[in-house]
Amino acid sequence: MRIGDKAPDFELTNQLGSKIRLSDLIMSRNVVLFFYPKDDSPGCTREACAFRDSYEVFKEVGAEVVGISSDSEDSHQHFADKHNLPYTLLSDKGGTVRKLYGVPKTLGILPGRVTYIIDKQGVVCHIFNSQLNFEGHIEEALSILKSMDNN
Repeated sequence: MRIGDKAPDFELTNQLGSKIRLSDLIMSRNVVLFFYPKDDSPGCTREACAFRDSYEVFKEVGAEVVGISSDSEDSHQHFADKHNLPYTLLSDKGGTVRKLYGVPKTLGILPGRVTYIIDKQGVVCHIFNSQLNFEGHIEEALSILKSMDNN
């Protein structure tokens, strides 16, 4: 996956058990799609809470935040409830969508931490890949979104 590529469409189940399609989300807004390794791990919790703390700013710039990991819907529900996460978490059991997007593994074993900014036309506008710079995912995403035409 590269900047300028059409984002592959997919359908996954969210923390409430509902099916969510990427194409439905991008009909009227930009999407911040962040892949993370595991619910409730220290780094993932920091990243998820940073997205939570900036969620209203993302909404103001016309973007929807969506997190994806291979954890179950129940795990996502517990994680979202525990940390008051206001956005959608999708369960990618087996890592099918992770593979579709080409999210690399860290050290060949850990699921990668990559954020994609997808515009209203479904085009990947930005990719940020960092396993350890948790807050960088939020900073990069907001910087790019603020520079885009959100009309």
